[in-house]
Amino acid sequence: MAMNGYEDRLKIIEDLTTNAGQIQDELLREILSRNAGTEYLSGFLHGHTDKQLFKKNVPIVTYEDLKPYIDRIVNGETSDILLAEPIIGFIICLIKCSSGTSGRQPKLMPVTAQVAKKWELFRGLYESPVIKHIVDINQAGKRMELMFARPEIETPSGLMATSVTTSIFKGSGFRASLPKLYTSPRETIFCPDPNQSLYCQLLFGLIQREEVVMIGSFFASTVLRAIKFLENHWQELCYDIKTGRLSHQITDSRCRNAASLVMKTNPEQADLIENICNCKSRDGIIRKLWPKARYIAGICTGVMGQYTAELEFYSGGLPLVSSLYASSEAFCGINIEPLCKPSDVSYTFLPNMAYFEFLPVKNERDESFEMKSNDEDTELVDLVNVKPDQCYELVVTNSTGLYRYKVRDVLMVSGFHNNAPQFQFVERKSVVLSVDMEKTSETDLFKAVTEAKALLDPLGFILTEYTSYADTSSVPGHYVLFWELKEKEGKHCKELDPKIMVECCFRMEESLHYTYKIYRKRNIIAALEIRVVKQGSFEALMDYCVSKGTSLSQYKKPSCIKSEEALKILDSRVIGRYFSPKSPL
Repeated sequence: MAMNGYEDRLKIIEDLTTNAGQIQDELLREILSRNAGTEYLSGFLHGHTDKQLFKKNVPIVTYEDLKPYIDRIVNGETSDILLAEPIIGFIICLIKCSSGTSGRQPKLMPVTAQVAKKWELFRGLYESPVIKHIVDINQAGKRMELMFARPEIETPSGLMATSVTTSIFKGSGFRASLPKLYTSPRETIFCPDPNQSLYCQLLFGLIQREEVVMIGSFFASTVLRAIKFLENHWQELCYDIKTGRLSHQITDSRCRNAASLVMKTNPEQADLIENICNCKSRDGIIRKLWPKARYIAGICTGVMGQYTAELEFYSGGLPLVSSLYASSEAFCGINIEPLCKPSDVSYTFLPNMAYFEFLPVKNERDESFEMKSNDEDTELVDLVNVKPDQCYELVVTNSTGLYRYKVRDVLMVSGFHNNAPQFQFVERKSVVLSVDMEKTSETDLFKAVTEAKALLDPLGFILTEYTSYADTSSVPGHYVLFWELKEKEGKHCKELDPKIMVECCFRMEESLHYTYKIYRKRNIIAALEIRVVKQGSFEALMDYCVSKGTSLSQYKKPSCIKSEEALKILDSRVIGRYFSPKSPL
């Protein structure tokens, strides 16, 4: 991207955000004009394209409402059931290990040729603030971006289904830029074995370490996974660099062919990397290994926020940049202040990406700490009419057959840039922990864990991963938290004190909402339990989810587990169980 291109894109951002209301109305008019004659919309609009009629007649829906229509297209019927433009394939939404069973069918979203074009525009826009504030990564060097494609699935219609990231990797724009801008060859990205892929991508990143200006992946958790993988495999990687030969553990022929084209003996480079990795402390190891890196890219908001402290330890002061907010349903917002703290990130919504509406979410924290919304009683709010500090559930209408579709993300308005609102991600609305009538959200859980884990500091331990589930196998049921702990660098840790762990349980209960505490007092909910698991347990959980179809670059560790298979993985690794000693009221 030339400098004048970056300046042009900044001007586009200013124009879009200044004229947000007009652009939104024009986009909705365009979507309705093109699709009003489809089977789905004609039943509500009868061929009309009026905005008010759309808001009055078209219902707010979830995937289950649209699934019968999508299934018909998947099975070979024409796409004009939902949209006028021809469908070229389907996007497989994230396969979550938090719920259901391993046989649960993934969600499929229609894709048109316009999606790739919209992604290229969106990428140019979200990269522009990074260029302005940090570095022009397209001119200064290469990106060591960890990317993992998933195999495509052929549907009965003959059309292929794949993940969002895989569809991007297969795009012509990405293929053209890959050799020049990225350290990872295409063969490593499309390697079907995620561990072989990660090994090779780290190897190529180390070989080109003097050219790397950015380290990243879609989610912060993937970057952290890579560093932990490096801690376990650095000796083998150094040996490969020293000898110029790829480890015999890598059996994928395409990866081996890609390596043979660039690998040569380099004992000096290998010794340098070995000296860095052989240090007692891993503090700042990312900056030491990639000395010209300017920042670490990866979404650090929402549930990813729990990984920022550990990433900051490894980063050596490099900024953590969350550039974008997007979902399988739409590209939504960009971070125009990329150097802000991860906890302060706001996303400025771009009005040309989709037609956005917002369902007000009533915050009844004083009584039940439950985010509530009622579709039938509440009128949706347009993008430009949202109110500061108010929470909303995102509803999307796009050009690929989704009309007034609930994304299930709760966002809070943090401000405006010109006339476009800026949002902070709050939580996934569907992620709750519940034993009886109470509902504990992802945010509630995160706050309670944050309060409790502070008790570990004097012991020299840090909490690296956690998840939860509602154990209703006995009456009354109770909350279970799985914690994976790690010794702090340079600390001679005492043994894990059971009294402190019991206090952690109680501190969590004290930090939870009023309804939970009332139910505990009345013995409707039993004592909260923390189960400490051995190190590597959450990596095993990730490996399981990836084996079931989740892309490593899109993996999100579940905040709440309902899958029996996932639960068995963690339960089999428990090394300590602790219970809250008393009711918090």
